[in-house]
Amino acid sequence: MSKNFYFNRDLSWLGFNKRVLEEASDMELPLYERIKFLAIYASNLDEFYRVRVASYRNLLSNAHLVKNKSDIESEEVLRNINIIVRKQVEEFNRVFNNTIVPELYAGGIVLYQEQLPEKEHLDVLDLHFRRELMPYLQPVLLAGTKIRTFLQDNMLYLGIRLYNRKESKSGTMYGKPKFAILKMPTNYHQRFVVLPRIMNKHYIIFLEDIIRLHLDILFPGYIVDSAYSFKMSRDADYVIEDEYEGNLLDKIKSGINLRKIGAPSLFMFDSSMPYEFLNLMKEVFEVDDDDLVPSGRYLNFADFFDFPNPVAPALERQLFDKLRIPALDRYGSIYKAIAIKDRCIQLPYHTYDYVTDFIARAALDPTVVEIKVTQYRVAKNSDIIEALLLAAKRKRKVTVFVEAKARFDEANNMFWAEKMRQAGIKIISSIPGVKVHAKIALVIRHAHKEGKINGYVYTSTGNFNEKTAKVYADHGLFTANSELVHEFNELFNYLENQNYKPEINHLWIPKINFQQQFEAMVQQEIDAAMRGEKANILLKINGLEHKYYIDLLYKAAMVGVAIDIIVRGVCCMIPNPNLYPKLRITRIVDKYLEHARVYVFYNGGKNTMYISSADLMIRNMERRIEAATPIFDEDIKHEIIDMLNIQLIDNYKARFLDAALNNVRKPERPPKVRAQVAIYKYLRNKLKYKGI
Repeated sequence: MSKNFYFNRDLSWLGFNKRVLEEASDMELPLYERIKFLAIYASNLDEFYRVRVASYRNLLSNAHLVKNKSDIESEEVLRNINIIVRKQVEEFNRVFNNTIVPELYAGGIVLYQEQLPEKEHLDVLDLHFRRELMPYLQPVLLAGTKIRTFLQDNMLYLGIRLYNRKESKSGTMYGKPKFAILKMPTNYHQRFVVLPRIMNKHYIIFLEDIIRLHLDILFPGYIVDSAYSFKMSRDADYVIEDEYEGNLLDKIKSGINLRKIGAPSLFMFDSSMPYEFLNLMKEVFEVDDDDLVPSGRYLNFADFFDFPNPVAPALERQLFDKLRIPALDRYGSIYKAIAIKDRCIQLPYHTYDYVTDFIARAALDPTVVEIKVTQYRVAKNSDIIEALLLAAKRKRKVTVFVEAKARFDEANNMFWAEKMRQAGIKIISSIPGVKVHAKIALVIRHAHKEGKINGYVYTSTGNFNEKTAKVYADHGLFTANSELVHEFNELFNYLENQNYKPEINHLWIPKINFQQQFEAMVQQEIDAAMRGEKANILLKINGLEHKYYIDLLYKAAMVGVAIDIIVRGVCCMIPNPNLYPKLRITRIVDKYLEHARVYVFYNGGKNTMYISSADLMIRNMERRIEAATPIFDEDIKHEIIDMLNIQLIDNYKARFLDAALNNVRKPERPPKVRAQVAIYKYLRNKLKYKGI
């Protein structure tokens, strides 16, 4: 198909991040929830520049003397990215300055900005500066391009304009200005400082504003004129030239170190910075015009994840109480409950304790002989890994596949891998050429007499991570189905030996059978539509990019298959109502991050369903090992379909995607449906039923 049938992946993603920014403007949300969305937007944008924009820069840096079609397209995408991001950053600063700051004040919180602090705070600030900050500050005078100064990735700096006091007259600014930079010590000190309360007001000040107030101490002999925030993001998408030769872990460690010195991909600065100063910055730090993004006085808004709330819990969002499932609790052992029938937890609504209990009990159960787990992103203080360490201590055989190439989690994963290895756990670390993204925990008990594997599986659309399980919306399946247990064990055998040919009949695994099975299910719906029968496809995914799968869905939509796609992030499929009147694409952004991947095919009323770790992205289908697991249990199937249908009728946080990448609000008709609230109530009400 023509490229006009596909959105550009990265421009589509910017549409998603714009939707995140919209949440910061939703006056119905608690103030601190809106502040969190500003932090999410900023954090997302940082990673986007460090990875995606950097990849375009790399392509163009290796461009031919005579530009080819790919070079021209990359330049066009970068221009569009720059235009879109500049507009979004303007909106970001408008929301912060015109909405968030005044509402903080109305809530009894003064966030000092450019105003001089109250006199009651001056001595406190001076003492704090001298004791807590000054030891970490190292001013650097810029001397043109003669002495190269290196900017650390994603660190906040102040650019300072000053004048030599000897060259000035009567203390006024005179002579040629000097320029200096100063790195903010945010790796040693929190970004925000809470000051003593005055009357009925609480006061908070930015770290850099404390430093601004005391710059004269750092520059004796100079008159400080002004100071401007700036930051640089660097290329974080390191490339391992040959994963098949040499020590892969050593190469990954080297790649992590390369991030520190990667090429610039973003230079964000206070837009009030004088042109002369900005030009010097560009020259000294080798920044191109395309890297420039003007912003406001304050940068690095990802720090607002930790913005203090002196009036907590006021102004904050209240998370739902975690639900427990009586059918999983009543048997005294989660394994007994799973042996009776498949069970599914809906995160973050249900408690994640069931997952940690699933692994912890394996360490205590004398009938368990082996535990196998994949690890992609785990919490820094992981109860899951502590349970595995306990199992190893109790002489259980434990095998953990650790994906050392999980971007930005490499160091944490390698730390835990070494700790587990020292405890006697068998560690398999990364497969050359691919990432293992499947989320699997397999507990193997003593074999049946006929030699079949007897055990239990937990597989999920989300990571083994207690922290993210509190805010990521995922599905987690517990099963003792012997065929699935066998196939997951086959998959682990393949992870240990890539020459092994796994016996797979039910799971969908990219590069083995995923493409064929997905195509067969779509074709089944196409055939039904051609016969005039009901035909439906319902997908929930994080990203839709792979043209092969998009074309299959276009083909189905063309003949009248009703297709609903709930997509959170990237969507390269264009929902043109003139060509595909039964195709709808919905995006939901709310307090929980929609992370689940579900594929449902009507299949003559059978509603064939798979939950998966895989999105329909090029990386998932071609460079990752994933698993899509069939849902056999009708109760679970109905529950997940009910949840998806609730999301499809959301008219508050859901948006339709149109043919121009816009997030289009649904018509506001009563009753107002906020899917995440409605799903919680739905699951809570189901607990009144006391079945197994």
